[in-house]
Order: sequence, then structure tokens, then C-alpha cells
Amino acid sequence: MPTLDRRAFLASAASAGILPFLRILPAEAQERDTLVTVFGQTINSLDLHRVGTNRASYQVAINCYDRLVGFGAKQLPSGEMSYDYDTIVPELAESWTISDDGLTITFKLKPDATFWDGTKVTAEDVKWSFDRAVLAGGFPSTQMRAGGFFRPDQFEAVDEETFVVRLDYPSKLSLPNLAVPVPFIINSKVAKANATGDDPWAMEYLHMNPAGSGAYKVARWDQGQQLVYERNDAWVGGELPAIRRVIVREVPSAATRRALVERGDVQISMDIPDRDAAELADSLTVHSTPIENCMHCLCLNSKFAPFQDANVRKAVAYAVPYEAIFESAAYGRGARLWGGPEEIDDIVWPRPFPYDTNLDTAREYLAQSGYPDGFEVTLSISLDLVDWMEPTALLIQEALGRIGITVTVDRIPGANWRTVALVDKSLDLHLENFGGWLNTPCYYFFWAYQKDRLFNSSAYDSEAVHELTERTLHMAMDDPEYAPLIKQMFAHVIEDLPRIPLYQPALNVAMNGAGGYEFWFHRQLDIRPLNGGEA
Repeated sequence: MPTLDRRAFLASAASAGILPFLRILPAEAQERDTLVTVFGQTINSLDLHRVGTNRASYQVAINCYDRLVGFGAKQLPSGEMSYDYDTIVPELAESWTISDDGLTITFKLKPDATFWDGTKVTAEDVKWSFDRAVLAGGFPSTQMRAGGFFRPDQFEAVDEETFVVRLDYPSKLSLPNLAVPVPFIINSKVAKANATGDDPWAMEYLHMNPAGSGAYKVARWDQGQQLVYERNDAWVGGELPAIRRVIVREVPSAATRRALVERGDVQISMDIPDRDAAELADSLTVHSTPIENCMHCLCLNSKFAPFQDANVRKAVAYAVPYEAIFESAAYGRGARLWGGPEEIDDIVWPRPFPYDTNLDTAREYLAQSGYPDGFEVTLSISLDLVDWMEPTALLIQEALGRIGITVTVDRIPGANWRTVALVDKSLDLHLENFGGWLNTPCYYFFWAYQKDRLFNSSAYDSEAVHELTERTLHMAMDDPEYAPLIKQMFAHVIEDLPRIPLYQPALNVAMNGAGGYEFWFHRQLDIRPLNGGEA
């Protein structure tokens, strides 16, 4: 494929109609306290608790709302900054204590914490917010369960500044789970004033109108186009951010996003394709961080009759062109997750599965299946993630065709992807990229391999895996029973293959005139530490 130099690329971009957009941005970008960032995904709600809220929308919970606690920061061996899973720091909580039996956590709130409207943040607001999270259903309630939070009677507002959590059992995940985006604190007075009998948790109001105490407010949201953050100068959840105003533009075209950040018309391009990361590293600041507890996978839906046949699943696993996908879609960035050893002698996760490309073996398994002559199947991808999904899908389409499986590639709008792939679980064959927020293998299994979990998009149902996950989820990792049980879990999913790992991806971020970037497990941009420098 011929290459295009920067000048020629910008000329071609102009003919494609992007220069009007380029001309609009510089005046905004040149403001001393304003940063402009672009990304390719669509924000579909301002409320993470709402059913169908997509991953791109998590950024609002991160930047506009506070949690009781957060994760600290650390420097990686590469020199880049990252969140620190092993360090819990105060956010709305000034301090906390844990009882000797591990069943009671008592939080003291910061006395000067206020919501955007100036009202005091109280323990009643925390309780109402936690009650909402555990009762809302869907993703937020399941996430709360991962930390041992199930019911409103576990939460008590003792006084304005004292909040108590009571657990049914001690868990290694309880405190870290309060630092993820889901248990954010809402101004309950505003929410209640906009609730209805049919909508007691004000889902419709908070979908469009955040009501938090976080470092930034939403000044403007033009759906499908941009979101504008304005700094909350009264924030006490951490160090006051350096940037007053951050504009987040939704730009579906990766080529356009690249042109914008190269020109300096935007300061940050978030989640850039691996190819751009490799090519821009010499001219811009490019952060490329492996995503912990994350895998790009090919998912085989158990509702689709051919994938109920174990030999079909094995045939697909041996037909996947792993190396070609890694080079064409990932440009060699990230980590390989194929060709691993048969023996499971550790609990490292993600781990390479013991499958590699072998079309003869694939054909043998298909011949032994109930579909020896092949079948037709649709392979679905998200238009928000075409940079890696499309080349991957085309390579898989070609490879499966060589063993007799006819594949049609279906491209689904990003705003609809979460509903059809994760909520409805209606896609027979699809690509997915779940990453576990809490950095343990049992937590990944809790979300991706347990029946009816949101990110179990394959609709996998294994009683053995379910029971093993339940046993290990809250168990201390130094418990002598933990590792043997985890190895059993690995063995089940390696044999059953509801998800075929492709590779562990990296999160790539290009910066031109901005600094202070920190990698986070949720893969969204935390704008709070950003500054206008290059470091």
C-alpha cells in the first residue's frame, strides 16, 4: 500500500471536507486554560447507572462525580504514569477504618465537600447514591456485587459526615471496588426533586443533567458531536486541576483525528489506532500502555446452534490467523495470547491459550462436528472500534472461509453496540474487548464467564465456572486454596472456548501541547491531572 506524507495527507483531508472543522478549533485551542481532545466513540448518556450507557460515557462519572476513595498514581518502568491498584487514596472520604473482622468500613467525609450548587455533601447523599447503585439493576448493580455490596440495609448514614458499610463477608475487592467509576456520589436533593413515581432514581433527569461534586461540570453536551467540561473551583476531592476548560470532540474518522493532533489543532487524541501510535511516536508524545486484565477476543455465542458443538469451537480456534491479526490490527503492540503451553502452572491473567493457527487441524475438528460441510454465520463489529475490529474481522472471514465456514461481516453503530452485544447478547459471532477493572483473574471471570453477566456476550453458562468464580472472588489471593481453584477455572474456559483470546491490547494516546496524562484501567481520559505542558 502506498504511503502518504503529512502534507499530501492534509491536502487529501481538505478535499474530504475536514478543513472547516480544522479552522474552527484553533481559537479554542489557543486559550491558555483550554484543552481540546478528540476520540472516535460516541457518548450516549451522562449517567453511568442508566441501562445501555456505553463505555465512552464512563468519562462523565470519572470527571464530574466523586467517589469516597480513589486509586493513587505510580510511575511505570516505561516512565509513564498510571493509576496504582495497590494504593487507595481519599476522595470524598477524609479517612476510613476497617473493623478487625473485616465486615465494617466506617468513612468520615470531608467536612468542606460541596456539590456544584454549593450544598454540603452528606452521608445521606452517599447512602442514596449507593442505594441507587445496588437497586438500579444491570451493570452498576452487578459491579457493586463484585465488592460485596448487595442491599440498602448494608449502608448507614450515622450523621452528616459518617457513613458506614456493613459486609456479609470480608472481601479483598470491597475497598478497591469503591474506587471504580460506578459508586459515584450524586446530589440526592437535586435527584429527588427530579424523580417521579415511575422513575424514582431520576434516571431520565441525570441522563442529561449531572449533579455531582466532582472536579468538572458538564457545561455543554451536543449529542454525537462534543462535550464541554468546566472546572469546579470548589472541588476538594483532590488537587485542583490545572485546566479550566476541556472540550471533548467526537470524530469518528481515525484519519481526521490524526490530522488534527498532528497539526496541533487539538492537544490530545484518545485511544488512537496502533498503526498511528507506531507512526506518530517520533514526532509527538505517544503513550502506549498495555491494558491490565484486558483481552481482545473472538466471541462465539452459545445461542447459535453450531457453536454449541465443541468440535466447531475448536475448529474456529485453530483457524484464527493470530499472527496476521496481531501484525495487521495491533501492529505488534500489546501481548500475544495464543500458542501458550498446555500445562497451567501459574495464575497469570491474561494468559496465552494453547491454540495456534493450523488449518489442517481446524478442518479435522469441523469434519468431526455436526457441521462437516460448514455453515453460514454473521461476524459483527462495532463502528466505534473499526481500527482493530475491521482488519481482524476480514482476516477471520478469509480464514474461516478456507475451512468451509461462510462469514458475513456486519458493522454496527457504536451507539447501539452495547445493547445488542452485551445486553441482548444477540450477536452470533462477534469481536469484543472486555477489560476487568479490578486486577484479579477471578474478577475477569465474574464479568466475562458467569451466566447473565453483562460482558459475557457469548451467553456462556457453566455451572462449574460459576461456582469456582463465586468461591474465589472474595478469597484472599494468598489463601492456599486460591491458586488451585483459579487453575481449574482456566482449564474450563480453555476447553470450552466461549471466548477465543486474540491479543492483549495497548491503550494509545497522542499528545501535542498537553501533559499530565495518566493511564487508567477504564480506558477513558481522566482530565483531572492534565496540564498544558509536554511532560
